[in-house]
Amino acid sequence: MKDRLVTLIGGGGFLGRYVAQELYRAGARVRVAQKRPRDAWFLKPLGGLGQTQFAAADVTRPDTVARAIEGSDLVVNLAGTFGSAMQAVHVAGARNVAEAARQAGATALVHISALGADPDSPSAYGRSKAQGEQAVREAFPDATILRPSILFGREDAFVNRFAGLIARAPAVPVLRAGARFQPAYVADVAQAVAKALDNPAAHGGRIYELGGPDVATMGELHRWIAETIGRDAHFVELPDALGSLIAMFGMLPGAPITRDQWRMLQSDNVVSPVAEGFARVGVTPTPLAAVAPAWLVRFRRHGRFGEFGAA
Repeated sequence: MKDRLVTLIGGGGFLGRYVAQELYRAGARVRVAQKRPRDAWFLKPLGGLGQTQFAAADVTRPDTVARAIEGSDLVVNLAGTFGSAMQAVHVAGARNVAEAARQAGATALVHISALGADPDSPSAYGRSKAQGEQAVREAFPDATILRPSILFGREDAFVNRFAGLIARAPAVPVLRAGARFQPAYVADVAQAVAKALDNPAAHGGRIYELGGPDVATMGELHRWIAETIGRDAHFVELPDALGSLIAMFGMLPGAPITRDQWRMLQSDNVVSPVAEGFARVGVTPTPLAAVAPAWLVRFRRHGRFGEFGAA
């Protein structure tokens, strides 16, 4: 991919920063396109001189997307959201990106969907992701669609959120303690994106489900985090009736979960046994325990010195 121009729609987000770094290492030129380009300026020093460009683009406005993608060799759509804008971003926005990529003559498009994308999903999020996939396939049939599980990494809002709660609260409520997850390391998913872009002949038109090597329940994940940060936490596994009641107030500021996220929790978030995934793109997934302790150390009572002191 050396010297090829890759446009990352939504490239300043959590996954986007890792994708950009994979592309920098491959020698590609990276154009980061999003509503507020200044939010992604932190990426510039990570690349070489002149290796990064920025463009303003709103996936719900086709004209801005077309301008951002113009002249691109390869395109990645990382745009995603929760709430009332899901249809606009996940469906219409995905279509806008795919159509612009086709019109620009891009040779490969990678579209980031989500594990659990299903037209019959009980959640609006899952349905909108499935509808977005269909829109992409209609506009750019050779697009590679990636369905990552929940992502973990140094800047994540998943493991870090739970760790912060466990570190602060004497008792930690756990919703849907038996729900199963297969979280994926964000850097592994970024590698999968780069490999799909680099070989569209092998990966174009395919759908890959990307889950990590470990499957754990919500309760097991909480207990592992507590052990890792040296906290003797007391967990309260909430019954579904109470969890559903809490989710009813999900539209309020600071609510722990939305109604739609509650619906998503009713199904396990794991890779289908018949799906192709990391192995098909040549990436060995990283276990959570291999990398997370390095950044979770800040949640220990004595920081990194907590390893040698009392928990």
